[in-house]
Amino acid sequence: MAMTHQQDLKSVFTTKDLNFKPAAKITKKDLNAGVTKAEYAVRGAIPTRADELKEELKRKPGVLPFDDIINANIGNPQQLDQKPLTFTRQVLSILEYPEILRVGPDKLASLNLFRKDALGRAEHLLEDIGGSIGAYSHSQGVPGIRQSVAEFITKRDDGEPAAPENIYLTTGASSAATSLLSLLCKDVQTGLLIPIPQYPLYTASASLFNAQVLPYYLDEGSNWSTKSDEIEKVVKDALEKGIKPSVLIVINPGNPTGAVLSEDTIAKICLIAAKYGIAIISDEVYQENVFNGVKFHSMKKVLRKLQRLYPGKFDNVQLASLHSISKGFMGECGQRGGYMEVVGFSKDIRDALFKLMSISICSVVTGQAVVDLMVKPPQPGDESYDQDHSERMKIFHEMYTRATLLHETFNELEGIECQKPQGAMYLFPRLVLPEKALRESERLGIEPDEFYCTSLLESTGICTVPGSGFGQQPGTYHVRTTFLAPGTQWIQDWKHFHQDFFNKYRD
Repeated sequence: MAMTHQQDLKSVFTTKDLNFKPAAKITKKDLNAGVTKAEYAVRGAIPTRADELKEELKRKPGVLPFDDIINANIGNPQQLDQKPLTFTRQVLSILEYPEILRVGPDKLASLNLFRKDALGRAEHLLEDIGGSIGAYSHSQGVPGIRQSVAEFITKRDDGEPAAPENIYLTTGASSAATSLLSLLCKDVQTGLLIPIPQYPLYTASASLFNAQVLPYYLDEGSNWSTKSDEIEKVVKDALEKGIKPSVLIVINPGNPTGAVLSEDTIAKICLIAAKYGIAIISDEVYQENVFNGVKFHSMKKVLRKLQRLYPGKFDNVQLASLHSISKGFMGECGQRGGYMEVVGFSKDIRDALFKLMSISICSVVTGQAVVDLMVKPPQPGDESYDQDHSERMKIFHEMYTRATLLHETFNELEGIECQKPQGAMYLFPRLVLPEKALRESERLGIEPDEFYCTSLLESTGICTVPGSGFGQQPGTYHVRTTFLAPGTQWIQDWKHFHQDFFNKYRD
């Protein structure tokens, strides 16, 4: 049969048709320059090497000086120790297979498979969604879920109202950020004010959309605080060079620093946005991850306070606030869900944003459902409340305990300085490396912190990200690590590696 088809095709072209030299294939030089220029260190060279070592361990167990890879390079909670919340997974199971509901709540409860409030929540969500999570939703997201998000924001912000029409359900916070930036980056003279150190999504997006990165440095000496005068200086310098600062990125709590912004700092950021007509993207995906009595304040809540206190002065502030199911107590990175709330933007911009969202049809509907479960967890009196609350407290306690131990361990070691964790799920210690180590990294043609992280991986299996992937003050070196990995042995392994590294490269 195959030969017959080949013979049939022989009659399609004439000899004249085939009288050509095949053209060259598309090569790297033909690609979008923004894509080739963009870098994303979280999944860069060191994580790639970690994947290679993991495969080597599978092929030849015992061949390396460690038995497993510790993925401390990325905030991926369920890859490590964090278990999914039971209530969330019960509801999702029913959404995926609604036929379960035919069994009846009493029978399911007697089998100890599903609690009755999970069944009721699933039924309600199915009604909101339209009967099946396999169908497209509205491009802005399921209306009932957007209503849930608006109610959550209103409660979180002490009664400052939020409206469902301002909510866009997205495939995670990253897609929300890239959608906004693709819209707001007009041309090469567009400037993005990005905190340094920063989550590499933002500098990568600047490359993709051909915008200018306008870095503003966080103050490591005061626990990575944000200085408004530093931001304003960057704005003025950019304007003098003919660059229009259009977007100010704020990450609160910070990634990779874990710093949490005070109300006063947020107010000063809003003042800069009002003075210079700069839109704010407030990345707030770690808002549940705060420690040591620190309180999270949303950008939206502070903005609304300023608008009441100073009528007419802050009404021009355009703000997009992002949240995600990937972090916090949910840790549902693979479900891909999040939202953005946009306020202060004109109808023209909102229409353009909706058009942009419509091109992708809609965000993942299961992710939208998990957003609903994030913003409306079981409440006191609900059947699932006690278990859900207990699971959340366990997640918080274990994360805080590891963060504290890791912070204390770092600050006991020679040549490493670490700020106290306030939030998020990372530490970003500074490395003060010996001159001999600096010379060796120069000989190898890599950054000193990359040399340290590579050595750490090859010796212990601990995969981290060099600070150079996030940006840092020139002449300083850092490493970003999560504190998600289970147990404490890996922390001891890191301690012993660090001591050996300094002994080896001591001048």
